[in-house]
Amino acid sequence: MLLTLAGPVAGAQGTQGPAELAPTMLVLDASGSMTGADPAGGTKMDAAKKAVHALVAAAPDGAPVGLAVYGTGTGNSDAERAQGCQDVTVLRPPGAIDKAALATAVDGVVPRGYTPIGRSLQVAAEQLPPEGPRSIVLVSDGEDTCAPPEPCDVVRTLSGQGVDLVVHAVGFGVDAVGFGVDAVARAQLACVAQATGGTYTDAPDAGALQRVLPRVTATALRNYQPAGTPITGTPTFDAAPVAGPGQHLDTIGQHEQRYYAVDVPAGATAYFSATVSFPRLRGIDLVSDFNTLQLRTYGDGGEDCHEFVSEQTSRSSDGAALTVATTWDGATKDATGSSPAADACKGGGRYWFALEWDRVSAGVPERLPVELLVGVEPAVTDPGPVAVLPLGAFVEPTGTPRPVVGGGSFNVAGTLDGSGSYSDVLQRGEFVFYRVRLDWGQGLTYRVRLGETPGRGTENLSPVSTRVYTPTREEIGEEFASYNGDARQLPSNTPALTTVPVRYGNRNADVVATRTQSVAGWYSISVQVGAPHTDTGTAAPVPIQLDLTVTGDPEPGPAYAFSSPEAQRIGPFGEPGTPATPPVAVAPGAAQGEAASTTVVSPGGWATIAGGAALVVALGTGLVLRSRRRAR
Repeated sequence: MLLTLAGPVAGAQGTQGPAELAPTMLVLDASGSMTGADPAGGTKMDAAKKAVHALVAAAPDGAPVGLAVYGTGTGNSDAERAQGCQDVTVLRPPGAIDKAALATAVDGVVPRGYTPIGRSLQVAAEQLPPEGPRSIVLVSDGEDTCAPPEPCDVVRTLSGQGVDLVVHAVGFGVDAVGFGVDAVARAQLACVAQATGGTYTDAPDAGALQRVLPRVTATALRNYQPAGTPITGTPTFDAAPVAGPGQHLDTIGQHEQRYYAVDVPAGATAYFSATVSFPRLRGIDLVSDFNTLQLRTYGDGGEDCHEFVSEQTSRSSDGAALTVATTWDGATKDATGSSPAADACKGGGRYWFALEWDRVSAGVPERLPVELLVGVEPAVTDPGPVAVLPLGAFVEPTGTPRPVVGGGSFNVAGTLDGSGSYSDVLQRGEFVFYRVRLDWGQGLTYRVRLGETPGRGTENLSPVSTRVYTPTREEIGEEFASYNGDARQLPSNTPALTTVPVRYGNRNADVVATRTQSVAGWYSISVQVGAPHTDTGTAAPVPIQLDLTVTGDPEPGPAYAFSSPEAQRIGPFGEPGTPATPPVAVAPGAAQGEAASTTVVSPGGWATIAGGAALVVALGTGLVLRSRRRAR
C-alpha cells in the first residue's frame, strides 16, 4: 500500500492538474503601433495572434489562464488620451482555460489606441486571486504612453501590499541597441520583470514570439507555490509551537532564528526539513549572492544535542530553492544516567528544532516564506533486509521522450512515471522539480541532457545544476557545470547520478552517504538553469531531456509499531494510513515516551513517505556551488 500526504499539500502532490498551476493573466499589447509591419511578414498584431494560438495549443488542460488587452477601445489622438489611458479590456478571466473561447477572443482584437501598461498591470492583478502565487505575462512592442503610473511603480506598490505576484515581460520587436525609444521601452519592461523576480525576454519577430510566448507562459504557470498549515516559530525554545507530522508554512527573516517543537515517542525517528525559495533578481554581484540556512536540535530543557546542519547556495538570485534537513534518532536511544546533559537528548519526549537564515544575499526581501516538513517514523518490530544493495545500472532509454512540466516547488513537482526519457524546456533563471516513486528495494539513476541553443558568448553562459533528494527533502547528491549553448550532459564525468536501493537498514550503513536512502516514497529531482553570466535577457530557453532508470524490484520493507490504532491510521507525515492487520488494544495509561502495547503493521501497511520541497563563487564560469556541514 502506497500512502499519500494528506492536507493542502496532498492535492498538489497527489495529482497532476490545474491545482498545481499559478493563476496567470496574459496582457497583450493592442495599441496602434501593433498595426506596424513585422519583419517576418504581416502585421505585429497578426504575429501576436499566432503566438497566442501557439500558447493555447501548448497550455495544459484546465490551466488557469486569462487574457486582457489594452488599446482596443479608442484611437490614439490627443483628444482620446484620457479615455485611451484607461482602455484595458478583460477578454477572459483566469479560470480553467477554454481554449476555443480564448482563441476566438484574441482573433477579434483590433489594435488602434494607447499603451497604458501600468494601468493594465493593475487591472490584470485585480483579476487574479487575492492569495497565493499568481503571474502576469506582459507582451508589449513599446513603452507606456500613459505614465504615470509608471509600470515599475505599479508592481512595487503591489508587492508592498503583500501581493505574491511575478511578472514576466516579452519585448516584441523592441530594439536592444541604441538609446532611442525602443531602448527606453526595453528598460521599462525589464524593470517590471526584475522588480517581481520574473524574466524579461526579447522576441524580435513573429517566429521568435511564437516560440517564446508559450514557454514564458509555462514558466509563469509553474511559479513557486509555498504550501502548508500556518505555524509561527518563536525566538526561544520554551514558547515554541508544537509541529505535528505534515507540512507547515511560516516566514523567516534575515539573520533570524525560529524554534519549533516536535513530540517524538520512544523508539521513533524524527525528520525535520525547511525549504526557502529565493526570488529571481537581476544585477546582483556574485560575491554577495549567497545564502545559508542552519538547523540545530535541542533536547529536554533546551539542552544542545550537538546536531548541526548547514546548507548553502550561491547564485540565489537565479531563484534557487534551498533546503536544510535533519534526521533525529535520539529517541531511539536509551538514557544511560552518565550525565543529565547527555540524557536530555535521548529517549522519547519533546525535541526542538531551531532554524536560522544565517548568511543573506543582497537584494532579497527582509522576510521569505519557509516550508517545514515534519515526520515521526515509528519504531520497527522487524527492520526487514539489512544488507545495503549495490548501485543499480543505468539503462539507455529508447523511444520518444515524453513531455513533462516540471513544478516550481517540491509540492508541485512533475511526476516521472518510471523508467524512460522525459522532455521539458526551462527558461534562464528557472529552478524546477520532478518526482519519482521508489518502493522498498528500488533505487534510481538518471542524467540530464541539455540541448543546443543559439549563441556562444558570455550572454549565453549559464550555470546549470541537478540534485536528487529523499522524501524528507534531504539532498543525496548534486552535479553542476556551466552551459554555453552547446549540447551537454549532467553529470559529465559518469553515466548518471545514482542512489542505492531503498532499505530501512541503510540508515546504519558504514558509508555515510548511503544512510539517507532509508525510506520509501517520492524522491525528487531538481534541475536549475541559471541566468547567463552577462545577462542581457536575450539568451534562449534551454530544452532538456531527463533520462531515468528505476532500478531493483520491490521487496518487503520494515514492520512498524504504532502506539494506537488511531496512530496507525494517520501516518508519520500526517498522511492517511490503511491498516494491514486488525487493531490491537493499547495498554491503558501508556504515555508519550513510555513502552506500550502496539499495533504491528505489516511491511505494506505503512510503506511510503510522500515529501510534498558555496564557499567559493566561480566568477569565471558562473557555477552554482553548494556545501553541507554536519556536526554531531
